[in-house]
Amino acid sequence: MTEKLILASGSPFRKKLLEHAGIGVEAIPADLDERALEAPLADSGASPEDVALVLAEAKATAVSEEHPGRLVLGCDQTLSLGDEVFHKPADMEGARRHLLKLSGKTHHLNSAAVLVRDGETLWRHVGIASLTMRELDPAFIGRHLARVGDKALSSVGAYQIEGEGIQLFDKVEGDYFTIVGLPLLPVLEKLRELGAVDG
Repeated sequence: MTEKLILASGSPFRKKLLEHAGIGVEAIPADLDERALEAPLADSGASPEDVALVLAEAKATAVSEEHPGRLVLGCDQTLSLGDEVFHKPADMEGARRHLLKLSGKTHHLNSAAVLVRDGETLWRHVGIASLTMRELDPAFIGRHLARVGDKALSSVGAYQIEGEGIQLFDKVEGDYFTIVGLPLLPVLEKLRELGAVDG
């Protein structure tokens, strides 16, 4: 890479995905109140995709302003079931409610990526995946959450598809990287186009 990318996120998983792809990356999480940024969007009727984009762009812009000249990648992911947007559950009871609500239904993961330099947005993208959860017995949900523990609290859907959470699903449509929160292939394509990586 001709320059080191800044990832405006504290997600070790996103950082690892970029590193495994050969990208030099420095993680500098944005210090933003995401729920405060999101509140007016909910009232405006913004789509879950728009919410993810606005949050990703806000993160990238905030970090970019503190690091002149550097290329900054902001990311965010929303989970939508119809018009309802889910957030990370606060506790295990919240995780249980998430899984009960998603049981037997198809939801969408909307993974936004935004590249910013010097406060100027260079590129925006949202990858969308559709996931159909099988009908889950409430007792099974309890046993599943007991097995996975606090990991359930680290994702918007209360599951990790890259782990035991895959057992919750009947059908998955979409790019793996989009599902885990970083639409990596489009990001790499844009980095090559910008001359930020060897291509």
